[in-house]
Amino acid sequence: MERPSGSEPQQRADPALGPPLVSARDLSKIYQIGDQRVVALDHVSLEIATGDFVAIMGPSGSGKSTMMNLIGALDVPTSGQLVLDGRDIGALSVDELADLRNRTIGFVFQQFNLLARTSALEQVMLPLLYAKPRPAESEAMARRRLEQVGLGNRMDHTPRQLSGGQQQRVAIARALVNNPKLILADEPTGALDSRTSEEIMQVFTDLNREGITIVVVTHEPEIALWAGRRITFRDGHIVDDIRQTPYVAGGGVATKVGSST
Repeated sequence: MERPSGSEPQQRADPALGPPLVSARDLSKIYQIGDQRVVALDHVSLEIATGDFVAIMGPSGSGKSTMMNLIGALDVPTSGQLVLDGRDIGALSVDELADLRNRTIGFVFQQFNLLARTSALEQVMLPLLYAKPRPAESEAMARRRLEQVGLGNRMDHTPRQLSGGQQQRVAIARALVNNPKLILADEPTGALDSRTSEEIMQVFTDLNREGITIVVVTHEPEIALWAGRRITFRDGHIVDDIRQTPYVAGGGVATKVGSST
């Protein structure tokens, strides 16, 4: 299979979407493990527009997790450039990267990452402790986000009093509380059954309709169907980048409607 050139972004933004929120050009990430040189990403270029809903797929070792870490400003590239919300992450200090993450990104993980003895309300308020300046209405902001994800009557519950799906909704509310431009979700349905997974993906769909950019990293094809764009990695390269009609709960079907050249 001929791989797309890394010199230009893989797919231009849809005219219906906003300007690029993420722009990667000729991006490489190389790890040195002992005397072994591991190329995790090899001259990758792509753009993700404001308001897009993107699924990133690929087998283990494909580079998708490395790409997620770079988009999330959790790591910096070995070479090339990644611009997130107008900032070149490779040019930022550790403190500046932390501030960019806190202002721009909400993270959702497979294992929820909730504190065992802490109420849902307190879990959602935690990111506001690090906000600069710290909001005066922290509790009200957290309550609004919990209500938004359907947990208005579960705010005082601890994780052991919540189902897996409810715990993930708490995690999503926590990711939303700082009003991020981007939700970055790493295998968000990996610990959930199929019915609950659909409920969580519907939450992401609703958030995307409100204008929040969603990037989901997944190995599950049925989860990728919910996105309007699917990017597939293999051996550190993008091997497929397509627009698709997103799945709609209750009978919709995703179909391939366009691809990169």
